Amino acid sequence: MIKACLFDLDGVIVDTARFHYIAWKSLANELGFEFTEKDNERLKGVSRMKSLDILLEIGQLTFTELEKEKLADRKNKLYVSYIEQMTPNDTLPGVASFLTGLSEKGIKTALGSASKNAPLILERIGLGHLFDAIVDGNSISSAKPDPEVFLKGAELLGVAPENCVVFEDAVAGLEAARNAGMPCIGIGDPEILNLADKVIPGFENFGVNDLIKFYS
Repeated sequence: MIKACLFDLDGVIVDTARFHYIAWKSLANELGFEFTEKDNERLKGVSRMKSLDILLEIGQLTFTELEKEKLADRKNKLYVSYIEQMTPNDTLPGVASFLTGLSEKGIKTALGSASKNAPLILERIGLGHLFDAIVDGNSISSAKPDPEVFLKGAELLGVAPENCVVFEDAVAGLEAARNAGMPCIGIGDPEILNLADKVIPGFENFGVNDLIKFYS
């Protein structure tokens, strides 16, 4: 029985992936190497510091921990400068109505994102009021595929993991959901997201009744 839905942010609620990519690419260029869209696939669903490690591996560069913190901060400032310009129009199609539908059915909602900028993004797109709990990079110590972000979300909602459904667009996120013992639905490419119970292109043609029917 579905009592709660937990959502990743980037690629599920909003498409901020392009902002992340532009910021990482800018940082790589400043460091003197190219960072491609194919390279960027490795960063999906991964924490900021882990993403930086992957970026530096691609560039074959080594820095001290202090230097890496400064580089991560530089990337984040670039990224924040982009997302500060976001509006409700940046919400992915069908998301707002799906969240509203969950509320009407009495199904609780939580955000489960590695992003430390999640509160700012929700403020910019005006959807914060549709989430009963928010777990982001500011409140967890372990990144996906560790299940901490989803287990904490379930705990805040007071719902058992097996009664939660996770919506994710990244393999690491689906692994986190599985590690948490939660059913999960992928948003994106079925070939890539084959760990999911079901994969959909988005919420435009997928409603709450479709969700309930699938898991009934």
